[in-house]
Amino acid sequence: MASAERSPEEQRELMVARQLAGRGITNPAVLAAMRTVPREAFVSDDYSNFAYDDGPLPILEGQTISQPYVVALMIQELQIASEDSVLEIGTGSGYAAAVISRIAAQVYTIERFESLVTFARQNLNTLGYANVHVYHADGTLGWPEHAPYDAIVVAAGGPEVPEALKDQLAIGGRLVMPVGSEQRAQRLIKVIRKTEQEYERHTLSHVRFVPLIGEQGWEKESRKWYDVF
Repeated sequence: MASAERSPEEQRELMVARQLAGRGITNPAVLAAMRTVPREAFVSDDYSNFAYDDGPLPILEGQTISQPYVVALMIQELQIASEDSVLEIGTGSGYAAAVISRIAAQVYTIERFESLVTFARQNLNTLGYANVHVYHADGTLGWPEHAPYDAIVVAAGGPEVPEALKDQLAIGGRLVMPVGSEQRAQRLIKVIRKTEQEYERHTLSHVRFVPLIGEQGWEKESRKWYDVF
């Protein structure tokens, strides 16, 4: 049966089975959240028929909604508990924040493009995700008013993990972010804060994300790249 002939619910089930569980995503809460959140509601009407394809899709401002597998992988690596407070950098259309909101207690998400802030808020409000809070600001500086965070996820690639984000991570907290010395390709890394001064770092995979622009990221975008695993 062609994807256009399947209902969104059927397409979500196939996405979870083939793209996620079939590729090593095992966390039951992540799989349940990905099965629940309607990805088609977070893309433009022009791309709604491709919402469950195995790849990223363009949204406003030259940004992307990430490949479902990458979203699931990053959230799984955050090891989110039901009582956790999570900070997301790079709201985009709000899709990943919506997925996280099905697992965590509170989600604070920052977006630098005002048009995307408006788009994400509209999407999240329409679907009733009341525990997601969207902020228009420089994401590289975090959101200190609500720190510390049990988990931080960065949906853009930077030259290094911003110190502001490391400072806002709780002891025992996890941070997942693409890091690379050039804008076009990164390594997905996981940072665990062990003590006030000590951080443990692991490399997860190679990825491509749009660049992290801001005071503690790249100064400006030299070229638009799209995230693919």
